[in-house]
Amino acid sequence: MSLASWFRWNEPPNRISQRNPTEMVVETLMMELSWQTKQAEKQQRERENEYRKIKTGVDYGWLVSYPKQSYEISPGERLQLEDMCTKIHPSYCGPVILRFRQLIAEYEPEVQEVSRLFRSVLQEAAEKIKEEEEAKKLARQWNTKNKTSLSLTTFKSRSRISPFISDIKTISEDVERGTQPTRRVWSMPEFRNAK
Repeated sequence: MSLASWFRWNEPPNRISQRNPTEMVVETLMMELSWQTKQAEKQQRERENEYRKIKTGVDYGWLVSYPKQSYEISPGERLQLEDMCTKIHPSYCGPVILRFRQLIAEYEPEVQEVSRLFRSVLQEAAEKIKEEEEAKKLARQWNTKNKTSLSLTTFKSRSRISPFISDIKTISEDVERGTQPTRRVWSMPEFRNAK
């Protein structure tokens, strides 16, 4: 048995698996949430250290050891957030992350508040997506109604108009025939050229 077969050097590199865009959006958004949670936890510890330093006047930061366990979102809440993430279109993934980061920077929330802030951003994005879909739907309905109504009016107008058959006397017909036009009963005064 050769050593190369153990290390699998001869095999072609594995291709990246083709994943569903929805799965990628969920994974990306949830990674962002976990990262922001860790950052909020770190900032909270730093604030507590600063408060302790101000309160006691002594810096024991070098002595403090932080617990290995960090804040975890409950499994039920995590499932709800993942479900909300599935409703986000891939084109909205970037703007959702940017909005989330903006709110985190603006409010500097506690660790427990990060998931609620994330939920509000997801709800806002879902509502925006829903509004845009309704607007597109209305636009499609409007366009199809206009196409059918225009085609019907065009067809009706073609069937009724006959430009060469007319019982209405016009001034241009009188001029073409060389006859004297009858006196007009219109509201505008009559202008004649002196011959």
